[in-house]
Amino acid sequence: MRRIKRLRLSAQFAKKLLAEQTNANTKQVVGTLNVEAEWKRARRNQPLKAAVAALKLMAGPRERCMYCGDSHGTDIEHYWPKAPYPARMFRWTNMLLGCTDCGRIKGSRFPLDGGTPLLVKPTIDDPWQFLDFDPTTGNLVPRFFAATDATTLKGEKTVEVLQLDRREALATGYQKTYVRICAEIEQVLANPAPNTIALIHKLTQTDEYGLLGWCFRGTGASMSPLTDLRARHPAVWTACALAFIHF
Repeated sequence: MRRIKRLRLSAQFAKKLLAEQTNANTKQVVGTLNVEAEWKRARRNQPLKAAVAALKLMAGPRERCMYCGDSHGTDIEHYWPKAPYPARMFRWTNMLLGCTDCGRIKGSRFPLDGGTPLLVKPTIDDPWQFLDFDPTTGNLVPRFFAATDATTLKGEKTVEVLQLDRREALATGYQKTYVRICAEIEQVLANPAPNTIALIHKLTQTDEYGLLGWCFRGTGASMSPLTDLRARHPAVWTACALAFIHF
């Protein structure tokens, strides 16, 4: 999972989405709102087509799902599910790009803690503050903090809802990407005068899952070969950490 920067919709389409939400809210009050029918109707119109186009740009050239980072993102995924939370159905800030698998697995499950969401939102949260990557299994697991001797509740619930520790194909993809990242860094470690710009480019092209965030901000930063890179080439390490600050 990678951090995602949300784009702004044009004023025109933002206004039209607001009108759709106002219409849905009115129907909800009078008891005539059919969430699925309302969404199906609106989904054919230009405002939501523009939203999908913006989400694909946000997701990057591979247009990967914003939850798993593995499968191709196919459609709008509502962070707050639209059926139980219709007041957020047309809110741009509630829309992510999701894949079929994550949408099916998540469904309408949305854990809360006193009204606060316990699911990582990649356009707001830094996923690697709540999640960890296990290089041995390839799974994503809740991040453990030694200072509190506990994992984060948001990390636990995100892994549970999206089944991030039980999806074999997903784990395989993460593992393969990690191996390629390590191979690129090992080549740099063998070079007394590495080319920092070339390394950043290669790592960017290699990382399909947002693992560079884990490598330079998460627990991966305390593991070899990342620790070796920081020790032998501190300037290269710093440049990479800055380059991948939004990954």
